[in-house]
Amino acid sequence: MLTRRHIRVKVMQCVYALTQSKDDALEKQQKFLKYSIGNVYNLYLLMLSLLVEIHQRAVVQQRMAKTKYLADEAVYSDSDKFVKNRVLQQIAANEELKKELSKRKLQHWYLNEEYVKIIYTNILESDIYKDYMMAANSSYEEDQELVVKLYKKIIAPNEKIYDYFEDDRLTWVDDIPIVNTFLLKLLRKVKATDNAAFFLPRLLKDKEDMNFADQLLTKTLLHDETLIQEVVDKTPNWDKDRIAEIDAILLKMGICEFLHFSSIPEKVTINEYLEIAKEYSTPKSSIFINGILDKLAKEYKVSGKLKKSGRGLL
Repeated sequence: MLTRRHIRVKVMQCVYALTQSKDDALEKQQKFLKYSIGNVYNLYLLMLSLLVEIHQRAVVQQRMAKTKYLADEAVYSDSDKFVKNRVLQQIAANEELKKELSKRKLQHWYLNEEYVKIIYTNILESDIYKDYMMAANSSYEEDQELVVKLYKKIIAPNEKIYDYFEDDRLTWVDDIPIVNTFLLKLLRKVKATDNAAFFLPRLLKDKEDMNFADQLLTKTLLHDETLIQEVVDKTPNWDKDRIAEIDAILLKMGICEFLHFSSIPEKVTINEYLEIAKEYSTPKSSIFINGILDKLAKEYKVSGKLKKSGRGLL
């Protein structure tokens, strides 16, 4: 689920938090990094379970309509197709998902039912839902298309959901786009034959990713003075206090990768931090960071400080 770029962003956030708090406790930041990365999966499970809650609300509404007078039979009939949506049923019936939510004690929607009501109402009022319901029958692919459209157009952009998560977990602010993008890709790929495990992917590809995160944080913090001096030496006309804090952190992390991560090609490092700068710093930051890192990479090659080896470097 998480790429190396996402991991770099998590490390950047930890270094920034330490800079702001003036707390130089490395162990504390290591624990926060692990917590922050792990919490991405909790957010993913909550967004997936929101689809379950929406489906359950439709089931309850249908049941209520069924018990009323014949005048309400149209309501019962109108909701039947949505209730029988194959993809929603597939997710709602996922016992492994239920176990994971229970194990992690993720009861957010049960405790905050008003958000489910808001989303469900928005769905019922949407043209996406109305167009889907007008068709007499549907295939699995059409059911899937509906869920993808509802998630992309109604659920993911909902500001109330965003505000709720922002208040609940500070680290989730930057995680929401990551989770939404991943979940949309998953919904587009799902097949009727996929088992429960399909919806419970790994957070990280392997243990090496977590090790990379921990080492990048640790080495960036332990070599802070040396790394910042490298930046100052390459920006003689800049006072280090004038460099944007995020730019300074990204440069230190980039230089750290040059000097202490021999298996990562310098071009990969430069590209990754350029992309992060575009999203998290000033409009001119990517140009500034590219200039410094490119100059340093060339100088390190000449001096022999840039020692790269391993796969991807051939």
